[in-house]
Amino acid sequence: MTDSAVQTIRWQDPRELTDVGVLLASGRLAPRRFASRAEAEAWARPEDGDEVVELNTVCQCDL
Repeated sequence: MTDSAVQTIRWQDPRELTDVGVLLASGRLAPRRFASRAEAEAWARPEDGDEVVELNTVCQCDL
């Protein structure tokens, strides 16, 4: 194996790996992914009961 084939991946604490989602008024998560919290907030309709949430990608629990 050559030196160029070896890559070092920086360790990340899995408790800090989060996604942003929209919890719909119906209690279900929106069936799409958001690149940022700002994108989720622009898409959500808080007047209809939607809520932007952060989810842990390891345990899929609300933070």
